[in-house]
Amino acid sequence: MTSKPIPEPEALLTELRAIQARIRDTVVAACERTAVDLMAAPVGEEAGDTIFAIDRVSEAALLAEFEILAERWPMVLIAEGLGETGRVVLAPGGDPAAAIVRVIVDPIDGTRGLMYQKRPGWILTGVAPNLGDATTLADITLALQTEIPLIKQHLSDSLWARALPEGGYATGSERFNRLDGASHPLPVHPTGAETIAQGFGNISRFFPGTRGVLATIDDEIVAELLGPPPPNRVHAFEDQYICTGGQLYELMVGHDRWAADLRPLVWASLGTRGLCCHPYDLCSELIARAHGVAVTDPYGRPLSAPLDVDADIAWIGYANGALRRSVEPALTGALRRHGLLAQSSGPTEG
Repeated sequence: MTSKPIPEPEALLTELRAIQARIRDTVVAACERTAVDLMAAPVGEEAGDTIFAIDRVSEAALLAEFEILAERWPMVLIAEGLGETGRVVLAPGGDPAAAIVRVIVDPIDGTRGLMYQKRPGWILTGVAPNLGDATTLADITLALQTEIPLIKQHLSDSLWARALPEGGYATGSERFNRLDGASHPLPVHPTGAETIAQGFGNISRFFPGTRGVLATIDDEIVAELLGPPPPNRVHAFEDQYICTGGQLYELMVGHDRWAADLRPLVWASLGTRGLCCHPYDLCSELIARAHGVAVTDPYGRPLSAPLDVDADIAWIGYANGALRRSVEPALTGALRRHGLLAQSSGPTEG
């Protein structure tokens, strides 16, 4: 199947932005009227993850919205919460070949933090031309993400990007005030820092089972780059934000300098599988790349996972090229010392 440009991409982006805004408002309203313990109640298991009551709120809004959208853009919709396959064909005759796009969505990324009202979640969407089952994250040409604020938070950010046929990207961003309904432009600038010193960066270790080795690797990287900390001082910080879209946002707006989610490597070394990042968690990474953030796999290559709900993905983000040149060799060396990477790998980029 040959790739064709997405028809009317600006119109599609406008529709998707409106859908994300409605899902955001629906989830916030549900959080305002429902006790935390009820929103955090487990209600099922799908695609290798626990589904909580708050997820059902967004999933119900999701399918209804995209059924209408598919009348203009026939699609294969991919998302957690769409049954065991994680996909539904919204195209004439239910034929995947009749779809013109593949749309992958995470209706709430960061469920655990949001349902306990600890940190905002994000709605993530990526759109690729329909290349059949061979379609990957690398084929996404339009992406957007919208913040789901805490109920005590009145501001919500949205960011989007579109790959242009002639090369480069068109980007946009705004900050919405849900108290007065006004939106204003949002400046998006990754840090220009060239060192991790006195900045935030981390290796994700959200859950029990892999924390020990991941913390050790994190410490080894900082020690190699900065040496031992002086007495009564620290020279780098970390922030465990349990939300991939949130992690990418932190890189884009200058809050974080690097981030790495390496859980699949550790689980594989243990001969088992655990909860990891999936393609829907990274479906908006085009936006980060459009703003100059380098997002790679552990070997330094662009992400190319299939658009499904099952694949486990290890990824690394560097806020700029200088930070990548600094951190990547130390990170790669540590992974190899711990037996998590092959000694020989493909070429890196950037």
